[in-house]
Amino acid sequence: MKKIIVLLFLFVGISQISAQKYITKTGSLKFEASVESFEEVAAENKNTSAILESATGDIAVLALMKGFRFKVALMEEHFNENYVESDKFPKATFKGKVDDFDVSKLSSTAKIVKISGDLTLHGKTKKITANAKISKSGDKITVTGNFDVKPEDFDIEIPKVVSKKVADKIKVNFNFMLTKL
Repeated sequence: MKKIIVLLFLFVGISQISAQKYITKTGSLKFEASVESFEEVAAENKNTSAILESATGDIAVLALMKGFRFKVALMEEHFNENYVESDKFPKATFKGKVDDFDVSKLSSTAKIVKISGDLTLHGKTKKITANAKISKSGDKITVTGNFDVKPEDFDIEIPKVVSKKVADKIKVNFNFMLTKL
């Protein structure tokens, strides 16, 4: 019986060592909602947190809405107060999985993958799939990619007076350099 318990603890310990988490608190999320001939509607959040579980390919991302920076301060104010209502909905989250993830097959040459999961924004959750590139160098994994979202999918209303100045599809780019935890 003692041997079984010792083997069980040894197995659990080895599986915990092999199951590494990679994390960042300085990931980048950018979005572009510009329409040709009008002022640029774009912002970046350089303080996005992300975590990747190397054993499963599970990935989670958290962005505080007030962390997005625009070139024009008034645009940032309107974004937070009128569109995403940052006081009421302070964060956006993504919980998903890197399809067919195998950390042992990663190298410094980027591999194209799909990431699927649930994006929660403005109190609404929607399934999304993103195309991404993933690479590993030393103890760092880099994940970059993009996807499109529509404001109406998240009950974000664009006032008619500015609707021609904001794109119907918003392009979102992400860049995470994750370090072993």
